[in-house]
Amino acid sequence: MDKTSARPNGNSDRVRILMVDDELLEFKVLQQKMKLSPDYIIDTDFAQSIDEAVDRAKETAYEMILVDNRLLPNNDFRETVPRLREIGYTGPIGVISSDISDAYFQQFQDFGVDFRIGKDEIDYHALRHIISEYVAYTVPDAWREDLK
Repeated sequence: MDKTSARPNGNSDRVRILMVDDELLEFKVLQQKMKLSPDYIIDTDFAQSIDEAVDRAKETAYEMILVDNRLLPNNDFRETVPRLREIGYTGPIGVISSDISDAYFQQFQDFGVDFRIGKDEIDYHALRHIISEYVAYTVPDAWREDLK
């Protein structure tokens, strides 16, 4: 990994992620998968509701937010993700779900979602790809002179 990547937090190998899920066990499972990453140190925070996630996102600079598709009381990403965008969060937001085949997932970008992924697809390789695609901004060598 290129340790000179320019990222908002200034640290090229540390990523701060907020996971929003109404099931603590789901968070714990994902947290364990994130700890296996040899490329990044992933600091995870947990919010059990969209209200809690909004409060945390106002207080902390997250580099990415992962939102479970369905949060109690049965709100899906079409209602929850816009609330994060309304407070000014501009970082990547991913929706995770046990089933991403429903037709409404085809409109995910219309609601401020950057990507969607099935819970069964999340592993070390998927996390590495998501982080490198949405968080770890690599500055081309030709541009590095301008950063000095």
